[in-house]
Amino acid sequence: MIKPLFQRIVVAYNGSQSSLRAVMFGIIMARQYKCSLKVVYVVDTATIRQLALSKFIVKEEGDTIAGNLQQDGDRNLSYVASLAKTKGVKIDVELRKGAVWSEIITAADEYKANLVLLGGTTGGSRTTSSLVHDVVTEQDAEIIGSAHCSVMVVREPFIEQLFKMC
Repeated sequence: MIKPLFQRIVVAYNGSQSSLRAVMFGIIMARQYKCSLKVVYVVDTATIRQLALSKFIVKEEGDTIAGNLQQDGDRNLSYVASLAKTKGVKIDVELRKGAVWSEIITAADEYKANLVLLGGTTGGSRTTSSLVHDVVTEQDAEIIGSAHCSVMVVREPFIEQLFKMC
């Protein structure tokens, strides 16, 4: 018998609409396929540290920013946990600190994930350059290129409706 392609999923979540869509997609997958789901929020202390070293901000400002981002992360993770609960899905949540891409990969490795979900843009108007649709953040590119498991970019434009129906 062939084992399922994915049993453990990690979702990279940063509070953005696109990453929230990835969380919703993950909750639907966890519910339909009976797999484990973990949502990871990373406070980007690596960038804050670089800004302080470059003298763009002073260390105290960096500490304040990191503290505010941690509070945002805690709030966002509470929100996604309650969202999952509305669908009867129990998820794990984790707040990490460091470089986003390396922390997501480390979290996926530690969780023994078979799949990482990232939020992607849904394209929007076709009057704008089609390049906008294909833009991948540097952090996402690092995750896609360095992850030790499969990575899926979620671009489902109707995920909110699907989430309500499941």
